[in-house]
Amino acid sequence: MKVAFISLGCAKNLVNTEQMMALCREAGYTVTGEPEGADVAVVNTCGFIDSAKSEAIDTILSIAPLKEEGKLGKLLVTGCLSQRYQDQILEELPEVDGILGTGSYTDIVPAIESVLEGDSPTYFGDIDHTVEDGARMVSTPPYTAYLKIAEGCDNRCAYCVIPSLRGRYRSRTFESLLEEARGLAERGVRELIVIAQDITRYGTDLYGRRRLGELLTELCRLPFHWVRLHYLYPDEIDQDLIDVIAREPKIVKYLDIPIQHLDDKILKAMHRRGDSALIRKVVADLHAAIPDLVLRTSIIVGFPGEGEAEFENLCRELPPLDFQRAGVFPFSCEEGTPAADMPDQVPGETARHRAELLAELQSRVMDRWNESRLGTVMEVLCEGFDADEGCWVGRTYADSPDIDGHVYFTAAGTVPAGTFVNVRITGTSDGDLTGEIEE
Repeated sequence: MKVAFISLGCAKNLVNTEQMMALCREAGYTVTGEPEGADVAVVNTCGFIDSAKSEAIDTILSIAPLKEEGKLGKLLVTGCLSQRYQDQILEELPEVDGILGTGSYTDIVPAIESVLEGDSPTYFGDIDHTVEDGARMVSTPPYTAYLKIAEGCDNRCAYCVIPSLRGRYRSRTFESLLEEARGLAERGVRELIVIAQDITRYGTDLYGRRRLGELLTELCRLPFHWVRLHYLYPDEIDQDLIDVIAREPKIVKYLDIPIQHLDDKILKAMHRRGDSALIRKVVADLHAAIPDLVLRTSIIVGFPGEGEAEFENLCRELPPLDFQRAGVFPFSCEEGTPAADMPDQVPGETARHRAELLAELQSRVMDRWNESRLGTVMEVLCEGFDADEGCWVGRTYADSPDIDGHVYFTAAGTVPAGTFVNVRITGTSDGDLTGEIEE
């Protein structure tokens, strides 16, 4: 029996895909990433914003013809899209044979058995009580892996559907995380990426206090080379955590801190905790404690009530904070969120135009940082040989996989993927760096 998996959306969703893959492997199925020729294809979807929903539907429709051609048996859809639209998917997408919500990833094997018997399984378990421990079939390159330390979210931002799709915030136990991390280290993982919707809140629900700093200290005792952190919320970053990040050399000095805006009126309307003064203080404290710190953030423009004054305030306040990486997104009006019913909705064209303007403004910050690297020697994690470019390619501490840029470099000999090398930076190219290996 062959089961194909396609994972869409974020890294947290990928971890759920890896859990399902492990359960199928344990059940004796052959796991593949190619739907053609499979008995069952499983598409693990994202349903966060319009673009993610469109990608999920397009992926489902692109696979469906394989069934008509006799090259695929059944099609299951799991994840956030099915959780959000559980009443519509089977009705509006007859190509789909069964659906599982975000509370039922561990039901994947019974669902496969059911769909192969000709049924149309619909599994929707309790999204507030899911099983996050257990085996994973890690699908990232052998030198990089994710460690999801919590599921769900309690932040209740006005624009976000995640709490309704993923449930309340649930930290995994300290012991289970260390056990999983040890296993990843033993398999040769060199870069561990710690993820959750909000890693700074880790432990508050389970232990009554923040324990991220303690967890990171223990993870740094394992034989990883890099420990990378996604995502840290500014209102939960305290001096103790800053001190841990500063003193542990394995923690890469790259932090992803989503701030979403810098105008206090908009931050309040977004239901964000803390104001622009808090954000500026946290950023200043981080820069003061951590030399060569690289910060990434995400910004939403065109939120209801954002007029020209609020947007200009954002454009004025953001560059001085020196976020070298930024994802700028036009507001996506999602049904079921408080923001969808707010007055003073911003026209989509206006929001998209503002996103372009702010992205251009931020690109100058990134360009300045890249130019400051010229002539320096940087440690690079080699990811292999790029035949199109005719050279090796990798990432520095300032580049998270599938999000940021790369370093393209030359070398006299072979550089195995997963190897850390020193590269002298000699140029910049469209947000990437170029260089030559320092022998």
